[in-house]
Amino acid sequence: MRQFAKVAQAFRPGNEAQAARATAKLHNYPMTDTRKHRGPHPEDRQLFSEDQLPALRAAASELSWLLTRQYALKGALKLVGDKFSLTERQRLAVSRAACSDKSKAGRQATQLPLDSLRDRPAIVDGFNLIITVEAALSGGLLLLCRDGCIRDLSSVHGSYRSVNETESAVIMVGEILDQIGITDVLWILDKPISNSGRLAQRIRELAAASEWKWRVELAFNPDAEIISSACTAISSDGPLLDRVVRWTNLGRYLIDKRLAESWLIDLS
Repeated sequence: MRQFAKVAQAFRPGNEAQAARATAKLHNYPMTDTRKHRGPHPEDRQLFSEDQLPALRAAASELSWLLTRQYALKGALKLVGDKFSLTERQRLAVSRAACSDKSKAGRQATQLPLDSLRDRPAIVDGFNLIITVEAALSGGLLLLCRDGCIRDLSSVHGSYRSVNETESAVIMVGEILDQIGITDVLWILDKPISNSGRLAQRIRELAAASEWKWRVELAFNPDAEIISSACTAISSDGPLLDRVVRWTNLGRYLIDKRLAESWLIDLS
């Protein structure tokens, strides 16, 4: 009941931002998390079936058109979502797939090919990369987005729990980095997210077992650390990619090369 009281308090006039956070927290209120996989939502097969794809692609295209003309994401997404009668989860997919022309061009300009990174340092957006690979290994839905990145629909909402595929995801990333020759690797994990310390320690252990020279750090603001770094960023976070000096699309490369049978829909 205290949680509902906080939501009610948040919805007083002038508290719009707090209300948005409270609503999100309410709908994702942390019960005991017993998930063993980062697999699909029960309704995903219906929401993202072949007959839904034309509307989703049109919605992503129209949202990109609006963002290019500097419409705010929230209002533009409502316009497009209402027009195509999209569910909340479909709207989430469309919002992750779309981007403005400016963002698309900027991300393409700062993207480096993986084969150019041999013996160069990289900084990994830890949760962003691991969760996408976990989702791919678990049969979860993946989206090919307008900027060429592959994204998932998972989110941690302040709490992360390892799943059966977590170690496999880390090892698979390590094998790809080793194959490319990226040896100086710094992983950044969100310190405020619960269990981030445990994940960091497990990444260190897996790296040591394979003799990968990785560093794993926790940060209160990982985005700021990645943006200010001179290293090449490994991430698919759109707003982050708009601000980094350089980045590489390791997530897509890994899925294309190692997980080609993943459930991937093209909203690009």
